Amino acid sequence: MKQYAVIGLGRFGASIARTLAEKGQQVLAIDSKEDIVQDLAEYVTNAVCIDATDAKALKNIGIKTVDVAIVAIGKSLEASILVTLALKELGVPRIIAKAVSENQSKVLEKLGVNAVVFPEREIGEKLANKLISPEVVEEINLSKEYSLFEIKTPEEFINKSLKDLQVRIKYSINIIAIKRKARPTGKKPAVKAAEVLNMLPKGDDILFEDDILLVLATYAAIEKMKKEGLIPRS
Repeated sequence: MKQYAVIGLGRFGASIARTLAEKGQQVLAIDSKEDIVQDLAEYVTNAVCIDATDAKALKNIGIKTVDVAIVAIGKSLEASILVTLALKELGVPRIIAKAVSENQSKVLEKLGVNAVVFPEREIGEKLANKLISPEVVEEINLSKEYSLFEIKTPEEFINKSLKDLQVRIKYSINIIAIKRKARPTGKKPAVKAAEVLNMLPKGDDILFEDDILLVLATYAAIEKMKKEGLIPRS
């Protein structure tokens, strides 16, 4: 179990703190506003009200013992810089910082943070992608070129085997998993259809209408599928 510190308990920081705590991690939640700290106190391991730009204050609450610190301060560049410098000075091994602009991101990277995140941008991109391509359920970026895409099974793929489809040759994509709802085998209907994940499917596996495909592909390959009408553009 890792120890996390979340500094800045706005919507982004509070969401991270709660999620980590719900997953059984130790979470130290920090903010300068007492009412915000009190609201989150019941959900996390420890919640404290301090000025996180003060390295001494951070040291006094044991920040040096955490494995990861998330700086969720976005609006104040000065505060974000000061908190990051304090964390670096105190030897926190991994620092992840929120940014709201490219300039802020560049400064934080210069200070040596391990990762910079743009939560608002990422949410906006996901929403835009869903509006443009409703058949793309989810997307996980792996690099500038490759991503993992969750897509609904195209109509032309239904009731065909992977061997017959030859998607690697035709579309330059790799189907690495198939998610589908389990079909009831007994006489009594299932109360709730469970989800089955078929990892590394074989060539003779057949695709069904409600299947969700986990696809490793380039953006160019997905764009090709859109152009051919396999993934709708709108």
